[in-house]
Amino acid sequence: MDRDAPVILHATAVCVGPRAALIRGATGSGKSALALEMMALGARLVADDRVILTLVPEGIRLSAPESIRGLIEARGLGLLRAEPVEGAMLACVVDLDQVETDRLPQVRNTSLLGVTVPLLHNVATAYFPAALIQYLHKGRHA
Repeated sequence: MDRDAPVILHATAVCVGPRAALIRGATGSGKSALALEMMALGARLVADDRVILTLVPEGIRLSAPESIRGLIEARGLGLLRAEPVEGAMLACVVDLDQVETDRLPQVRNTSLLGVTVPLLHNVATAYFPAALIQYLHKGRHA
C-alpha cells in the first residue's frame, strides 16, 4: 500500500477551527450522533460515514468524498445538510468501541498513515461532546 495515497475510512469527522477529531467505531456505535452533539456545541462537519485521509507535510488532512459532502445521518430523521469544512487537520482519534474507565486516563496514541495521533476512548457521560470540543480547542494537559 502506498503510504502517500489517500485512504478512505468508515468513520465520521468534525472539527473546531483547523483541528479535527476522527470518530470511529462499529456500525451503530453512535459516530454520527456524537458528531451531531458536537456540532450543536459549535463543531463543524468534515465528513460523515466515510472520511478521506491524506498525508500532507503538516500531518493528516481529513475531507469528505464528493458524493456525501455536507451530509450527516440522523437516525429517524434522514440525511441532514451541513456546511462542510474542507481540509481540517487530524488532531485525535475517538474510538467509540473502547470505553474509558479511568477518571484520569493515560495518554494513548494510534498510528494512521505512519503518523502518531492521540487516541481517546468513549466516555459514557453527558459531557463527553463538550469535553471533546474543549480538547479540540486547547488540547490536553499531560
